[in-house]
Amino acid sequence: MPQAHHTRQDRPENKPDRPWLIRTYAGHSTAAASNALYRANLAKGQTGLSVAFDLPTQTGYDSDHVLARGEVGKVGVPVCHLGDMRQLFDQIPLEQMNTSMTINATAPWLLALYIAVAEEQGADVAALQGTVQNDLIKEYLSRGTYICPPRPSLKMIGDVAEYCYENLPKWNPMNVCSYHLQEAGATPEQELAFALATAIAVLDELQGRVPAKDFPKLVGRISFFVNAGIRFVTEMCKMRAFVDLWDEITAERYGVADAKLRRFRYGVQVNSLGLTEQQPENNVYRILLEMLAVTLSKKARARAVQLPAWNEALGLPRPWDQQWSMRMQQILAYETDLLEYDDLFEGNPAVERKVEALKEGARHELASLDSMGGAIGAIDYMKARLVDSNAERLGRIERNETVVVGVNRWTEGEVSPLLSAGGIMVVDPAVETEQTGRLNDWRAGRDAGAVAMALTALRAAAKAGENIMGPSIAAARAGVTTGEWAAEMRQVHGEYRGPTGVSDSPSNKTEGLEDIREAVDAVSDRLGRRLKFLMGKPGLDGHSNGAEQIAFRARDCGIDIAYEGIRLTPDEIVTAALEEGADVVGLSILSGSHLPLVEDLMARMLEAGLEDVPVIVGGIIPEEDARRLKDMGVARIYTPKDFELNAIMMDIVALAGDRAVAAE
Repeated sequence: MPQAHHTRQDRPENKPDRPWLIRTYAGHSTAAASNALYRANLAKGQTGLSVAFDLPTQTGYDSDHVLARGEVGKVGVPVCHLGDMRQLFDQIPLEQMNTSMTINATAPWLLALYIAVAEEQGADVAALQGTVQNDLIKEYLSRGTYICPPRPSLKMIGDVAEYCYENLPKWNPMNVCSYHLQEAGATPEQELAFALATAIAVLDELQGRVPAKDFPKLVGRISFFVNAGIRFVTEMCKMRAFVDLWDEITAERYGVADAKLRRFRYGVQVNSLGLTEQQPENNVYRILLEMLAVTLSKKARARAVQLPAWNEALGLPRPWDQQWSMRMQQILAYETDLLEYDDLFEGNPAVERKVEALKEGARHELASLDSMGGAIGAIDYMKARLVDSNAERLGRIERNETVVVGVNRWTEGEVSPLLSAGGIMVVDPAVETEQTGRLNDWRAGRDAGAVAMALTALRAAAKAGENIMGPSIAAARAGVTTGEWAAEMRQVHGEYRGPTGVSDSPSNKTEGLEDIREAVDAVSDRLGRRLKFLMGKPGLDGHSNGAEQIAFRARDCGIDIAYEGIRLTPDEIVTAALEEGADVVGLSILSGSHLPLVEDLMARMLEAGLEDVPVIVGGIIPEEDARRLKDMGVARIYTPKDFELNAIMMDIVALAGDRAVAAE
């Protein structure tokens, strides 16, 4: 019998690789409640923290601002000042922690608060480890929590990176985030190219901020945050393509000689876009398969993994739901033998072909972006491409070309016992009032003179083009609030409204819409003008994908659409409905703030004499909330299970037709 030939791959006595950082993306209600959740998760074996901030914090508003109404504590934790940040990390030694903060427009400020709390704990600031996302370009394209225009925003990204290089050498100052690009419909090639173009824009900004000999070390601190979808072989190949392309760019464009500093370092949250409201228990399998895409290949293995919970298409996960996702990571990392082996895909011809094809597609897209002046100059182009790609994705699902189990195939099934107790966490509405009270107490108890001096220094630094991190940390110590910090940035740099990606001209994707277009024409004839549909996004929710796709399809159906993008007040939407002569008003709200925002809008519609204009609402809306919205007068309610856009279009036409009949 021949003697077996042993390699490293089949010698389990070798020391296994160290597991990735195990995180859950968490934060809700209050700093105290989130702190309790963090400490409980750490006790369960979580090895790093990933902080979710609420929308007012992300967009630079204090909890008592008019735009914060209904949004406080809903999708994350409110952090208005040093006291909130202090409470958030109470009894958590920051010097020993690896913390990821998903924050972008207010990233310099939240990092300043974090540093100030670490100083209070007596930590060695230079020893702090973690990541601040700090990627504004993807905010313009997909997530919507931007504040200032692109150029000053890029400068602030550079401020954070320069400061961290000098003072927090173990901290990742910028997480190029392709996660939301895929959520917005990006193909793998677009995700690769748009993310890498963002990284190039940042590195170009950083050149000259440090001595040339030190620049490679700064390159080595740039990290990425990616998405992994259900086509897990393609996603694994995408990660290998990321590794190769980043090595290529940092070596050839920036001359980084040390291979260690060219490593593609990334964290991941697997795809929430593909989680379904229908048969939500199936999401457990989806999450597991998506996790394998970023862990199986040693060459392209994530350094940190956070998984969504099975019920995130329904609402806010409970601690048990998050624990279940964490256990999935722990079983793979500690029970299987995955970490004992070299790369399982090296030399696989099918994998190599796919990786090369993805790289070639990404290089072509990068060349196009470069011809437009890079990521900053190509924002409108990239946004339009994402909207088009998302329309293609949704169209394939509608036509059953893409199978989604429980949605467009095998839709019959047993009722899930997991939903028997409600299935989600609900944030107490009293949280907002209590948070506002604490904010007022904070303002009353601070040194007003010190605050004024700190804000003056911050404003002066921003106007002079100096690094704002030092003045921001001083402002944090003085008691400045999130809204006050952001107000200075708005005053100096101005505000920005990103492109919607929805042009006025119909696309060529009108096949199969003939019946709807005829119905639109018929109703328009009865109205004596083209049927007008107003699409609005009230509040601070920047997840605009659904609103864009509704507007995109309505336009292609021949409806006259009005869509001005994100972050509108109910008053602004009602004013637009009056000025545009809207026949139907649609609202998209995915942050959970639908009840107070719709209540406000419906009252304003009545005051404006628009009570006969039907209002439809889409979002992640529990059944009880749907009943309450209907009691307010909402005509139709759509949740993620309502994926057939043509059915929604016919509803809009029918509602406008009913209004035309009533007018006659």
